[in-house]
Amino acid sequence: MASTLTATDVRAPVESSTSAVNWGPIVAGAFAAATLTFILMLLGSGLGLTMVSPWSGESASVTTFAVSTAIWLVIVQWLSSGLGGYITGRLRTRWVGIHTDETFFRDTAHGFMAWALATMLVVFVLGSALSSAIGTGVQAASTVASGAAMGASAGATANAGEGGGTDATSYFVDALFRPSDPARLAAPGAEGDAAAAAQASRILVASAAAGEVSADDKTYLGQLVAARTGLSQADATARVDAVLAQVEQAKVAAQEAADTARKAGATFALLGALSLILGAFIASAAAALGGRQRDYEETLYVTDRH
Repeated sequence: MASTLTATDVRAPVESSTSAVNWGPIVAGAFAAATLTFILMLLGSGLGLTMVSPWSGESASVTTFAVSTAIWLVIVQWLSSGLGGYITGRLRTRWVGIHTDETFFRDTAHGFMAWALATMLVVFVLGSALSSAIGTGVQAASTVASGAAMGASAGATANAGEGGGTDATSYFVDALFRPSDPARLAAPGAEGDAAAAAQASRILVASAAAGEVSADDKTYLGQLVAARTGLSQADATARVDAVLAQVEQAKVAAQEAADTARKAGATFALLGALSLILGAFIASAAAALGGRQRDYEETLYVTDRH
């Protein structure tokens, strides 16, 4: 005779009334990781200051400094994430009645959440400084690429009525109108000196924005220099060529510095992102290891008691 199943014979699956997430161990591991990160950051700052020197030729290059900083970030993530994840795994309560694979998943998830919370805490405390460091190279490169010379041109126009060049071109203008006879410096300058200096400044700024000095502008600059300094036309033209060469060298040096800062910033950002990914993995693995050791130690303790 076939048996029939009634509604009372079919039991509903048992569901735990509590969440699988233990926030206590997660918060504890996150605070431990964030604290160790802060300590290691201070240590890294001290080590970084040893790479900087006010003496020429004794400081590390921008690229070396950025790479060293990024490598230190990887080390910081390795140590702090490992500590935070392990503490999270060891402090969580034991899950009873679940499969081993589910326990492993929950431990890794707890470690990842502890790492994420610690990262948010560090970003909240050091966010502005980190953003400034990452954006240094991009900002320097964009300043040159957007045409900083056009901004200098605007400054030259604003200061033209005051009879002087801008701060960016004043040295070169002085070099153009340096008298051939030093005794001329003692004599009061003519009113036309201010107008000549303003014209030369505007020519230099406009030429920097255009990327070259036109033949007409170069000829006019030579005439201005010859008229204001007493040099012959040939000597004045030679002085103009020498000053224009200095301007070009300064421009190339600024572009090289901006490009170096851009590359260093890109390297720092990429290695920084890699360090965060590595930190997430280490925190998850450390939590799984800590959780396994926690369950194993409890099993040994219960076995020894019986």
